[in-house]
Order: sequence, then C-alpha cells, then structure tokens
Amino acid sequence: MAAFDPADADLSLASLFTGWALADELQRRLAVDGFEDSRFADGVIFQHLVTAPVTISTLADLLGVTQQAASKSVADLQARGYLSRAADPTDARAKLVTLTPRGQAIIAAARKHRAAIDRELQKALGPDRVESARQLLIDALHHLNATPALKSRQVRPPT
Repeated sequence: MAAFDPADADLSLASLFTGWALADELQRRLAVDGFEDSRFADGVIFQHLVTAPVTISTLADLLGVTQQAASKSVADLQARGYLSRAADPTDARAKLVTLTPRGQAIIAAARKHRAAIDRELQKALGPDRVESARQLLIDALHHLNATPALKSRQVRPPT
C-alpha cells in the first residue's frame, strides 16, 4: 500500500485530519488531568448543558435521537461522574440532567488546553498563520451554512 502524503490532501481532508489530531492531543492532555475516561463525543452532550440543565426529552430533541438513546448516553456519563439527574421541579415525571462538578471541571480543563494548544501553534507556526487558518475555516463554515447549528449549540458528528 502506498503511503499517503498529507501535502496531497485537499482542504476537506486537511481540515478533517487536523481536527482529529487536535482532538487527540486534547484527549491526551485531559487524560493527564485525570479525565482518562473522557471521550471526544462527550462534548456533543456537554454542549447542551453548559448554560442550564435540560430534561432528557429536550436533550433527545436537541441531539436528534430517541429518549431511550439520550437516556443511555446520560446514564453512561452519570456513571463516569460527569452528569447527574434530578426531578424537574416543574414536572414530576421529568428528570433534569445537570453537569456535576466533575463535568464542569472537564469543560474548564478542555477550554484551558485548547487555549494552550492555540498558543503553542502560534509560537511554532506564527500567530498570523494560525489566525489566517482559523479565519479561513470560519469563513468555510459560513459559506457552507454551518454556523446556525454552531450558534444554537446543535453540533453533531456528520451523518
């Protein structure tokens, strides 16, 4: 099998592979901080809880999955200590999903590490190049009409 030269990658592949490499580095740093059980996909759930708790049914709607699937994901994150469930004071039948202190800590750690990675890239590649690359990718998001999902925190892995 012939080796793949990253220099031959088009923009789509170059941005995808770079995103994966950045995500892997973030996961490595989170593991060092004691979050070795975290997964990249956990952020898909966390994004909906950073501003306020939500019910399982609301979470399912936001994720575009069944309530059963959302409950399964929440149970997994709860077992790992990132989320908790409590009765909704406005609806006794519903459960509110909330970030635990551990859940809040991993979000803070991820933000800290992403900022550090940005600084390291700026030092290695130059701040202007890093900012140009960032702006190019943001412009591509606008061009592809992907920003509404980002603004509403409805980011999902591609189908």
